[in-house]
Amino acid sequence: MDDVGFEDHALREAQREYLDFLDDDQDQGLYHGKVKDMIGSNEHRLIINLNDLRRKNERRANMLLHSAFGETIACQKALRDLVASIDSTYAKQFDEFSVGYEGTFGAKHVSPRTLKAFYLGSLVCLEGIVTKCSMVRPKVMRSVHYCPATKKTLERKYTDLTTLEAFPSSAIYPTKDEENNPLETEYGLSTYKDHQTLTIQEMPERAPAGQLPRSVDIIADDDLVDKCKPGDRVQIVGIYRCLPSKQGGFTSGTFRTILLANNIKQMSKEVAPTFSADDVAKIKKFCKVHSKDIFEHLSKSLAPSIHGHEYIKKAILCMLLGGNEKVLENGTRIRGDINVLLIGDPSVAKSQLLRYVLHTAPRAISTTGRGSSGVGLTAAVTTDQETGERRLEAGAMVLADRGIVCIDEFDKMSDMDRTAIHEVMEQGRVTIAKAGIHARLNARCSVLAAANPVYGRYDQYRTPMENIGLQDSLLSRFDLLFIVLDQMDADSDRQIADHVLRMHRYRTPGEQDGYAMPLGCSVEVFTTDDPNAGDAVEQELQIYEKHDNLLHGPRKSKSKVVSMEFIRKYIHVAKLIKPVLTHEASEYISHEYAKIRSHDQMNNDRARTMPVTARALETMIRLATSHAKVRMSKTIDIQDAETALELVQFAYFKKVLPKEKRKAEKDLNEDLSQETQSQEGIRKISRRAGKVAGSQEDSVDPYAFSQEDRSQKETFSQSGKTPRKLPESQGLDPHKSSMSQNRIKDFKAALLKAFKSTRSQSVTVSQLLELINKGNVQLFEVDEVKEALDLMQTDNQVMVSDDVVFLI
Repeated sequence: MDDVGFEDHALREAQREYLDFLDDDQDQGLYHGKVKDMIGSNEHRLIINLNDLRRKNERRANMLLHSAFGETIACQKALRDLVASIDSTYAKQFDEFSVGYEGTFGAKHVSPRTLKAFYLGSLVCLEGIVTKCSMVRPKVMRSVHYCPATKKTLERKYTDLTTLEAFPSSAIYPTKDEENNPLETEYGLSTYKDHQTLTIQEMPERAPAGQLPRSVDIIADDDLVDKCKPGDRVQIVGIYRCLPSKQGGFTSGTFRTILLANNIKQMSKEVAPTFSADDVAKIKKFCKVHSKDIFEHLSKSLAPSIHGHEYIKKAILCMLLGGNEKVLENGTRIRGDINVLLIGDPSVAKSQLLRYVLHTAPRAISTTGRGSSGVGLTAAVTTDQETGERRLEAGAMVLADRGIVCIDEFDKMSDMDRTAIHEVMEQGRVTIAKAGIHARLNARCSVLAAANPVYGRYDQYRTPMENIGLQDSLLSRFDLLFIVLDQMDADSDRQIADHVLRMHRYRTPGEQDGYAMPLGCSVEVFTTDDPNAGDAVEQELQIYEKHDNLLHGPRKSKSKVVSMEFIRKYIHVAKLIKPVLTHEASEYISHEYAKIRSHDQMNNDRARTMPVTARALETMIRLATSHAKVRMSKTIDIQDAETALELVQFAYFKKVLPKEKRKAEKDLNEDLSQETQSQEGIRKISRRAGKVAGSQEDSVDPYAFSQEDRSQKETFSQSGKTPRKLPESQGLDPHKSSMSQNRIKDFKAALLKAFKSTRSQSVTVSQLLELINKGNVQLFEVDEVKEALDLMQTDNQVMVSDDVVFLI
């Protein structure tokens, strides 16, 4: 009995000291104010900082860390007394008030690997990744039963090993009273609490090399349920406890351990941008000052660490803003999301652009081609392990509703998985009819995909459609498709090299020269709040980044780089605007769409990247809408439609086609001589030679020396010795030809075969002479070859430099 009395005395002493700590109205009033806020927000959990308790009562803080159960019960009773003294009616609403802890835990700051038997019964702070969350279910705390025979009411409380009390009650639910009279359960008077189990796994980057990460089960009750989702990095403060398990009246000696959580803190919290009046004023002022060039200004500031890709950055800016979604009265939905596909050679920064979008977009989810299946992207029907029921689990595209899905290695996906996203990309929803579950889930997300061509690198001897290797039904759902080539150009290569070297030389301000050795520790910071993390929310919004010669290069013009935080807030505001199409823009878009369709039909040998369908018209409308949103305009004007057309033409035909140049090219094509017709004949013959007769596909022959291929010139580095027989060719006038038209025609056909046989874009003159005379009855002389090459060089069909012939 003395021990019991001593325990009661110690409990009352602890309760008195905790009440003295919480009731600090005469001191700073910190926790007194927190309790009032808790009452005002209708909550029943108070978060206590251990550092405050340690300053006030160090002995009590140490006892709390080592014997957490009794101390927490005393603290909760003290909190209930304080709430009753402030608001007595509010204290009667809840059966018990809960406390949670934060602050510095020191040696009790652990990971699932370092959580040993030594910590049983202690208060610990656990770091890890949430891998599994169970469904939230009600758990009975107090049941009330009524007996109709005796007119009496019976009440029973339930406690188990997941509660703070040390003695679990009987788990038998009463159905009869002592006299075997039946009992009726009064469900309205019974009280329940929410109950959820989580599984926390060790962070993979902190697990020892070559070992699998370990995991711990967490019990979350009441207001802590649904505080985190699978994939979140969290810090969970709780009491470590073991659950004894009996089998046939005997125990095996090894127990299951759990952590009873009292506080869950997100380590990487996605916070929606908070706006002050000053921020909105800065955004409006920025829009007015840069009213003429705001689209170029913002697109250049996207991903400043990546050199070039001007049009792709413009497309990504349009995708971040999106168009206007319309749901008509008859139920038809016209999507406003813009989908972009990047296809190109390795090492052209496709994945880095995806990474930038992940950090900039308000909601973005990344997946890879091989790492995700079709049901993983849309939705899957799974079996719950606890109950055995079938339930629906949302995939990546459903989780990214109203956001962006970044799919890397898009070409590595199997065709079965790729067809699963067809419905999402156009209809914006996922329809599931499996295992008796019929559901329709919203997945209104933009898709940004990156892929390599079919052959790993882009093969210039094949058409763009053959290089892409995706079916037309999928390609037409992408609004813009960019082919990114790794072209060898001495000037651009030097610029890229300078840019990359500057990135590697750059060091962030305050970066240390080295790091302290971990010394076997599994966590980096021994507190729930990192003291070194600055208050980013309270800082003033900076429009421009501070110029750094290493990060942004030498300042050549007045252009500044807009900060990432400002772009994020600007996009958030601009997305709220709903521009309306004007009559002039509508006429322009319809006229240009008809022109692109007829252009696609007439010039079927043009380098076309994707089919021009009716979706291309909606693409132009969406791009024009997003450009109007950038300008913060309420109407879509003619300049928005022109920018949209420029993006579409660059994406569809791999080049910019301004109106004036197109007219000039059209006039030039009408005045072509008979020589061009003969070249068309050569092109048709060579196309038929490589394919089965009768098949007509859109293709471009890279050896076809036509006037239309001028925009695909390549600059080659010039090296080697000067030609020895230069004086012989100096007397030739390129415009006056001594060779007949038939002879030139034969030479071009032989040159075509020579390039095809070498599979190269450059051949020396001596090697070319051997190849064209091989198997030829009428041999070509050196002078004839040089005269013909000069003629072709004048027509921009080949380039001769240092006795080397380059194909343009």
